[in-house]
Amino acid sequence: MAKIIDVTFPGGKRVDAHYSGRTVKTDQSVKNGGEASAPEPFDLFFVSMATCVGIYALEFCNARKLNTDKLGVKLISDFDKEVKRYTKVKFELTLPDDFPEKYVKAMIKTVNLCTVKKHIMNPPEFEVEIM
Repeated sequence: MAKIIDVTFPGGKRVDAHYSGRTVKTDQSVKNGGEASAPEPFDLFFVSMATCVGIYALEFCNARKLNTDKLGVKLISDFDKEVKRYTKVKFELTLPDDFPEKYVKAMIKTVNLCTVKKHIMNPPEFEVEIM
């Protein structure tokens, strides 16, 4: 099944993506000529990874009826100025105080199943077509 996302340009440096009856707005930072009215597209790339890991962690806890108070995910990325790209992405999971030790390795294994991460590790083919 194909996922179709339509992109529109509402003005300035804003670019909006429309899919499944929803709209995701983006803009460029002020230093990049935008108004900073929404996240930049590349920021959404990192947000999608962090929230994907988050939903896997949440579902892991919910499936086992575990407490989710203080459950958290932090994404930390390292940018290499020499190669002009991010070279490392680390996820820090904060587990609830009463999280059972017996589930720690299983939690790590589960969040590593994140669909976004799996697509990065085994990328799809990219193609651009002029219509």
